[in-house]
Amino acid sequence: MLRLAVPNKGALNEAAATMLKEAGYRTRKDSKELVVVDPDNDCELFFLRPRDIAVYVGEGTLDAGITGRDMLFDSGAPVEEMLPLGFGGSTFRLAAKAGAMSSVQDLDGLRIATSYAGLLEKYLSESGVDARVIKLDGAVETAIHLGVADAVADVVETGTTLRNVGLEVFGEPIMRSEAVLIRRHGATDTPGTQQLVRRLQGVIHARDYVLMDYDIRAEQIEQASKLTPGMEGPTISPLHREGWVAVRTMVPRRGHQQVMDQLWEIGARAILVTDIYACRL
Repeated sequence: MLRLAVPNKGALNEAAATMLKEAGYRTRKDSKELVVVDPDNDCELFFLRPRDIAVYVGEGTLDAGITGRDMLFDSGAPVEEMLPLGFGGSTFRLAAKAGAMSSVQDLDGLRIATSYAGLLEKYLSESGVDARVIKLDGAVETAIHLGVADAVADVVETGTTLRNVGLEVFGEPIMRSEAVLIRRHGATDTPGTQQLVRRLQGVIHARDYVLMDYDIRAEQIEQASKLTPGMEGPTISPLHREGWVAVRTMVPRRGHQQVMDQLWEIGARAILVTDIYACRL
């Protein structure tokens, strides 16, 4: 039976649950549920703190888990990334009072507050900077104002929270993070983990593509196929109207409106776009 760790709260919780549901797995109906058994998929889902998931997976207690890349590296656990999941995007960055610093070298000999001590200490060591890391649980934005630190290192999505307290980011990003599927380092794939990866990849592809149908004159097929090549080629079927064919193909979701415009210009009609719920490519 596959034993899978899922974030129980926070920014990753809802998106992870939605993706698993779209992949055909059972999810919890009540936020107080800690374990959900899914007999149809021979799977158990354990809802844990996102920061603890890498530890459980690294100890071999659970087969796989969903957590943030930043929390994965911060944990120091013997785990590895199996699949980026495309949600929960953020950037781990340094910040200080506006205009005070411009690069990581400016932090030499100073204090930096963070909730990701392991990740920050590794970055400072690689950058050749000797600074004192102050570990805080939770928000670190007020650490400078309260005199606890000279700078902070935190996960940034839009930067609004930092700007609201008079801080600005500086230097290069320490890490770009997103939700990832992880397993113990060196673990062997099982039928359960292989199925999980295939299904999640199917959901990701389904979100990246749409299904496009249109009618077009047969002599325009070659030109239309260049606009909508699909995976192995478009599906083409003859229509009752002589000289016309129906085309069905997958196209990237990004830019599909422009593709519709281009098809219209070369004579395509009855152009339809449909969401894809799941797929295997």
